[in-house]
Amino acid sequence: MKAILKEALKEDIGKKDVTTQALISPKNIRAVLVAKDPCVVCGLSLAGMAFKLMDKRLTFKPRVSDGQKVKKGKVLALVRGPARGILCAERVALNFLSLLCGVATKTRHFVEAVKPYKVRIMDTRKTIPGLRILQKYAVRIGGGYNHRSKLDELILIKDNHLKIIGGSQGLKENWRNLKRKGKSIEIEVNHLDEFQAVLDLKPDIIMLDNMNIADMRKAVVLRNKRYAISDKRHAIPRPLLEASGNISLHNIKKIASTGVDTISIGSLTHSFDSVDISLEII
Repeated sequence: MKAILKEALKEDIGKKDVTTQALISPKNIRAVLVAKDPCVVCGLSLAGMAFKLMDKRLTFKPRVSDGQKVKKGKVLALVRGPARGILCAERVALNFLSLLCGVATKTRHFVEAVKPYKVRIMDTRKTIPGLRILQKYAVRIGGGYNHRSKLDELILIKDNHLKIIGGSQGLKENWRNLKRKGKSIEIEVNHLDEFQAVLDLKPDIIMLDNMNIADMRKAVVLRNKRYAISDKRHAIPRPLLEASGNISLHNIKKIASTGVDTISIGSLTHSFDSVDISLEII
């Protein structure tokens, strides 16, 4: 986090803030961070760190907590100390806070939309380069869950992999070698025939990518019949089913109703609205 913030401050300030240096004396002031939109708060520690990196004499006191839902006009934090430091760190602190509140708020909308279904809302790797760790933190604050963060965490076999190795037949030929890697295995499918072909392999997860609602329901039924749990005390492992592709607030509830276990949504981190937050001198 410090490395990211240092780069952001360097990018924003350049050699020095010529306006502040020319106009503002080194006196102490007080300022507040105010939410101009209703939102789920996320990133206060990051904003505070930006001010402290700018000037160690600055104090940052949050008035709310990450994960808290606030209304428009709510004071999020109080900043005190040298005026020059506050003004120099202002834009960087607000940019990160606005971004992370935006991700957390959008995630919360999706999480609330699938109640009362027991389905997990998950992110993807469609993140802003260099900011993945922060955006995935914001997803968790919003009530969501993280899919893999790096390619080394999970074997996820997608359509391009299958095209190169020759489809399901190539997958079967390589299956024993894949299992030896000691990683969880997820396979992407687009149609029911592909789903049935990989169901016998019993991967850890099967991704139902851009599948229609009716076929999702059929996939859940097929999975449940094939790997029915006969003894709840000793549940038989079965592939988790993950819905993905073209997920929106308009169709999320129908998708959740199919019985899938997780729903991954790329727009949580690539198509969100930043929250308007301002710094006001008091």
